[in-house]
Amino acid sequence: MAGIYLHIPFCKQACHYCDFHFSTSLKKKEEMISALRRELFLRKDEFVSSSGVENQIETIYFGGGTPSVISNNEINLLIDEIYQLFDVAENPEITLEANPDDLSADRIKELSLSKINRLSIGIQSFFDEDLRMMNRAHNANEAWNSLQEAKKYFDNISIDLIYGIPEMTVDRWQQNVQKALNLNIPHISSYALTVEPKTALATLIKNGKIPTPDDGIAHEHFLLMIEMLEKAGFIHYELSNFGKLDYFSKNNSAYWLGKKYLGIGPSAHSFNGENRSWNIANNSLYINAIQQDKLPNEVEVLSKNDRYNEYVMTGLRTVWGVSLEKIKTDFGSDYLDYLLKNADIFLTNEKLIIENTILKTTLKGKFFCDGIASELFWID
Repeated sequence: MAGIYLHIPFCKQACHYCDFHFSTSLKKKEEMISALRRELFLRKDEFVSSSGVENQIETIYFGGGTPSVISNNEINLLIDEIYQLFDVAENPEITLEANPDDLSADRIKELSLSKINRLSIGIQSFFDEDLRMMNRAHNANEAWNSLQEAKKYFDNISIDLIYGIPEMTVDRWQQNVQKALNLNIPHISSYALTVEPKTALATLIKNGKIPTPDDGIAHEHFLLMIEMLEKAGFIHYELSNFGKLDYFSKNNSAYWLGKKYLGIGPSAHSFNGENRSWNIANNSLYINAIQQDKLPNEVEVLSKNDRYNEYVMTGLRTVWGVSLEKIKTDFGSDYLDYLLKNADIFLTNEKLIIENTILKTTLKGKFFCDGIASELFWID
């Protein structure tokens, strides 16, 4: 099984914290849609093995940017192209990332008539002061109303929430999570506000206009969220993701479980099990290359160490953990010994635990799992 990710590199405005590749100009939108379709054609054989067996596509994901800024007709064109070129599973998960300000009642109804069967809505917060600080294009009322409307037509809905926002109290964060629970949303992706270099947020903090996010407060928000969501029947299946049973993101789970995926569009990444590649993060250069039937990407052949490190990183972030048997089988006894030796301190301080030969983070260790993973990496 495999997945296809389409990067739609357009946004109405730039959020202060975002460092993803996007443009606020829609001038090249038609050319971009044509280029995405052409790249799909150019790469249609990448999932066919040397023996002629084709991997079925079980997930299609529209990310960005803000995919909801393109029209339903353009979305349908891209989905139809995938169905024509690839072997698509019978009931694939087809997700559209969307912002509340794009989701009018008519738009949601129209989307429900397409093959889109999952919405991932960028709420970020249900409070106007947070949304203004992040320079989001929607307000709190639009956030609430878009979800009320989406629930009439879609069962599989995910929302994004951001915690650790400067001056966000624990009480306000609790209200944010409770509002999502009141709406009975089955999947929540939640991230700590991080300050990425060269973003507007980094500049505002440097100039003293916004306080630096407090890691201690973010940790408090994180633990409160886990407590509230698990009490409500959610499974914390990945560091930043919570889902009710049968509502885990198949697209995201495929990344963490090492499945193959094809990334289409500028800045999109791909993985075929052995190599990782990524497209150029420039709309004009991407379009020009594709129009000449050239793939504007770089390819990295993953070494044994790379594959070990990636498995440890993704495994510790998930409920599935790191299989000690898989480490020994796929990488060898040296890697297993190295892993256990470096994990010892975290097992002693109860940030890691071994259950049925699976190495996992504990509640105490979850917030720090990326840092823990880096201590377990095999460094040449």
